[in-house]
Amino acid sequence: MYDYNKSIKSPASDELINTYLLRPIAGLLVRLLYPTSISPNQVTIASIVAGLAAALGYLQASPLAFVCAGLLVTLKDLLDSVDGQLARAREQYSRIGRFLDSIGDFIVDAAVFGAIGWTLGEKHGGFLYPVLAFAGFWGITFRVSYHVFYQASFLHMENLYENNRLTEEVREEDTAGDRRTLLLQQLFQFLYGWQDALIKRIDVWSQGPTPGDSFRRMWYSDVVGIRLSGLLGMGTELFLVMFFSVLNELELYLYVNVLVMNGILLANMMYRRTRLRTSIIRRSIESTS
Repeated sequence: MYDYNKSIKSPASDELINTYLLRPIAGLLVRLLYPTSISPNQVTIASIVAGLAAALGYLQASPLAFVCAGLLVTLKDLLDSVDGQLARAREQYSRIGRFLDSIGDFIVDAAVFGAIGWTLGEKHGGFLYPVLAFAGFWGITFRVSYHVFYQASFLHMENLYENNRLTEEVREEDTAGDRRTLLLQQLFQFLYGWQDALIKRIDVWSQGPTPGDSFRRMWYSDVVGIRLSGLLGMGTELFLVMFFSVLNELELYLYVNVLVMNGILLANMMYRRTRLRTSIIRRSIESTS
């Protein structure tokens, strides 16, 4: 039988907008899809189609089209929740679905920001808004990866994320497996591998030279750090796209994306480098004294 609680990730590691809005709504759709033959991967493809339709909406360059595009972005995000929740509810996990989902996100983000940059460039002339859109695309891609790294690390610590790896380097067992899955994994690694490597370096820098096993457990299990990185998750990021699209303020959105959201990313890094690291070291000293 369908069980909503089985369909969600740990609420402690999820974005607040997912926990209190998107996942409950997605749960209603999952309840309807659960007894059908519709697969999570088919839902993922529908999510990608909705995102590409949003990009076409931004190219229409009218206030009504922007509203429709923003709502399609939210539909894409909602279906993005449905596919994972359906897979968890049915225990219908697949490696190919894991890569299809992330590659689809990259394609949709590129199409949406490309369309926004093109439309605003045509409206205002010059290169300012196309450059801001380009920066916004890479910003949202990296920030979401940053959140996913700490969310996945938290779930691994809690033994709740054992079907997927923290990083997806191609291993010997991957080359002996399904060919389509391997091709998607290689494409995933091309798109995201550099981000994972950079985030791991940032994580090592943030921890400093002192971590041991107990330090790492407290480091990745810190709920405040997870909540802060949740402000950079896909649900929150795409909600902002929708919000400013409905208001017909795409120019303002690009500034929020580049300045405010990257400021939150830096605040996340500094929290871990300064406050969290110092707090864990202090607690470790107190526990051994």
